[in-house]
Amino acid sequence: MDYTKILLRPVVTEKATMLRETTEQVTFYVDPKANKIEIGKAVEIAFKVKVEKVNVVTVKSRPRVKQGRVKGRIAGYRKAYVTLAKGDKIEFFEGV
Repeated sequence: MDYTKILLRPVVTEKATMLRETTEQVTFYVDPKANKIEIGKAVEIAFKVKVEKVNVVTVKSRPRVKQGRVKGRIAGYRKAYVTLAKGDKIEFFEGV
């Protein structure tokens, strides 16, 4: 699988920003079919950094309930927390 199809977009939240600043971890929304090895290789190719560890979280879709009635679905997603080697940074996230 091509790395542009594995890494969908970066996660820009308060928690992701805190992790990036304190522990050399970056967070991405990834393709649900990608495994940890593919995600690690995609980050290394895309940003030319060394990946030490990849943790993955899968959130399943669920019904959207408003006023006691089901009004559709909330989409599921998959996030990857990628730990970079000491001293490596991704310049894409600087200033975000």
